[in-house]
Amino acid sequence: MTAGRLTRKQGQLVAYVYYYSKVHRIPPSENEIAAFLGVYGPSAHQMILRLEARGVLARIPGQPRTIRALLPRQEIPDLE
Repeated sequence: MTAGRLTRKQGQLVAYVYYYSKVHRIPPSENEIAAFLGVYGPSAHQMILRLEARGVLARIPGQPRTIRALLPRQEIPDLE
């Protein structure tokens, strides 16, 4: 999996998870991700599930704030 195969919005989601986690030392909530992307919560959730299935993100279902990026730093797009 490389960032080159991600859409722009998917890349921004992964970058947001990565940088938010670095700054706040805790992953963002799905609601924070939705607000950042300008989408509704269910849409953000579906994007997260798709990226998890592709091996780009990992999370623990049913537990809040467990989303993490699995890509190496050099493959994560810059946050816009």
